[in-house]
Amino acid sequence: MLQIGFEMIDTFAESVGIQMNLVNFKAIMGQGFVDDLPVILAMPQTYMNLSGESSGPLAAYYKLPLNRVLVVHDDMQLPCGVLRLQEKGGHGCHNGLKSVMNHFRGNREFARLRIGIGKPPGQMDPKAFLLQKFSMGARERMDKALAEGVDALKLVLSKDFGESWRLFNVEQKYKHLRQHTVIAA
Repeated sequence: MLQIGFEMIDTFAESVGIQMNLVNFKAIMGQGFVDDLPVILAMPQTYMNLSGESSGPLAAYYKLPLNRVLVVHDDMQLPCGVLRLQEKGGHGCHNGLKSVMNHFRGNREFARLRIGIGKPPGQMDPKAFLLQKFSMGARERMDKALAEGVDALKLVLSKDFGESWRLFNVEQKYKHLRQHTVIAA
């Protein structure tokens, strides 16, 4: 579960033909084009809680305005397999996002693709939950979510972000309820 953001980057990179074969800024990186748009993909190799040590210098080096940055991350507040595009926001107690914001000088004006992993069952320690493997059912939902995430990222690259997140999030809004209906059937 720990690497679901990396899985999303790898899946997207493969779908658009970008090789993740560079190492710089404490990250495994890939550069290429989606249609005619230049794209830089990065997977920080720091501890997750220190992701900003990679993303901050990378954005600064390439002089990327934060409205051209999108961070992919797991989110326990969303049901497993549900995605949300978010134009900006807080860290939501996510230590990796706290680090990114700190290295963006406190700025929160960057987009996110949040990947729901659900909440730990019962009294399970959240850290232990994050380190365990997905159950078979959760893995199936995640595989579908990864495919949907590729579509979301392509949509963001092809349209205005505001239009993209509205179109995408409406589709995702009741997805977890449909999943429970299918499971209960």
